[in-house]
Amino acid sequence: MKMKKLVLASAVLSLGSVAAQAQTTTTTEQLQQALAQAQAAAAQAMAAAKQAQAALEQALAAAEQAKTSSQTAATSQMATSSGSGTGLTITAGPNSATLYGLIDVTYVNRNHANAAGQSVTAPRVAWFSGNRWGITGARKLGGDDDLKAIFRLESEFENQTGNMDTPGVLFNRDAWLGLESKSLGKLTFGRQNALARDPAASATYGDPYGSPKASLEEGGYTNNNDFKQLIFYAGSATGTRMDNGVVWKKEFGNIVAGAAYQFGGVTGNFGTGSTRTGSLAYNGSGFTVAGFATSANIANLTHTTFSVGGNLAVSSMIRLYGGYFNYKAQQPSALGDRKDTAWTLSTKIVPSQTYDFELGYQTMRATNAGVSSGYVQNAYSNTSAITSVATGNRNTWYGSAFYHLDAATEFYVAADKLNTTGNYLAAQAVGARSQTELGIGLRYKF
Repeated sequence: MKMKKLVLASAVLSLGSVAAQAQTTTTTEQLQQALAQAQAAAAQAMAAAKQAQAALEQALAAAEQAKTSSQTAATSQMATSSGSGTGLTITAGPNSATLYGLIDVTYVNRNHANAAGQSVTAPRVAWFSGNRWGITGARKLGGDDDLKAIFRLESEFENQTGNMDTPGVLFNRDAWLGLESKSLGKLTFGRQNALARDPAASATYGDPYGSPKASLEEGGYTNNNDFKQLIFYAGSATGTRMDNGVVWKKEFGNIVAGAAYQFGGVTGNFGTGSTRTGSLAYNGSGFTVAGFATSANIANLTHTTFSVGGNLAVSSMIRLYGGYFNYKAQQPSALGDRKDTAWTLSTKIVPSQTYDFELGYQTMRATNAGVSSGYVQNAYSNTSAITSVATGNRNTWYGSAFYHLDAATEFYVAADKLNTTGNYLAAQAVGARSQTELGIGLRYKF
């Protein structure tokens, strides 16, 4: 019996050993299979990660391309806005530059066009605006004050011939560099407008064609045709533009102040050829008042102007302009000094955005004025070599009508009537006591 139990126990132990051995073998195989599956899953995960990285890189590239396309589209949009007369602007980082211009073509009939008193009808120098092209720009210098470097290069040409307005001088209108910020104002160095003719001063009342508000911009009325001669009272030692000029302008709320100095550059005599100007203007509600004082040394003779004026909105359609000028110039002592008084009154009527009308009158009373080649010299001309003088009035009526095709293109008709009294003779009338001009033109700004 014991033997049977022993055999049975041995058999059970043997079966248990065999079962254990079988179970051990099965567990090892399963572990190996699981390890293989885990390695395969890891490989698949790594492949998926690489695919995700590639997709991210493609998305970033697409976003950058979209950004570039958006910038290009914005630049193209600015380019299409040039038809409004604001120019074509290119921006790169803190830098910007604008190409702009103006073309004014006028056909004029003028009587007393020569010494024989004959008339002429032909394209003439543009009636309202000197033809020009220019480049202006700025570079932001950072900071809370919005400081930037600014520049302008501007050239005038004759549309009838394509010639430079001033032979051999490319940038005869502007060639300056400067700085501008809220606290500094606008400070510019180089060839530029005489401050007295700018919108910071007499441009707000010299005629009805510019902006009625005083500002820091250049501009103002021109010296074309018989009715635009007041501008010479707003001159400098080098005419209505200053060479070697330093001009500062700044807004103090509604007040616009300006100061300018022109270096003469004469060795050993610092003051010769220099000009000093101060201006002050106030922009009110519907009106502007302004004025300036200038003193210039021309060939060591002193020329001065004091002027005050302004404009007033009588209604939503009608604005009145008026101003007074007092000019004095030293001349050779044997001839005595020149003394001029002048005043102007004009109006602008704007019944709609399509049409506007202008009418004006000016009178210039010259006393003991220097004469050159038989004609009274313009203000701020060199008087050191004159040998004779004249006294009399120069009076001019003028009017115009504009038809605006759009913001940049317009047709106009204009006329003026000049007459002189006493022994005042005007060079434009070639010795005649009167002259009439009638012009028709087309002007385009880009």
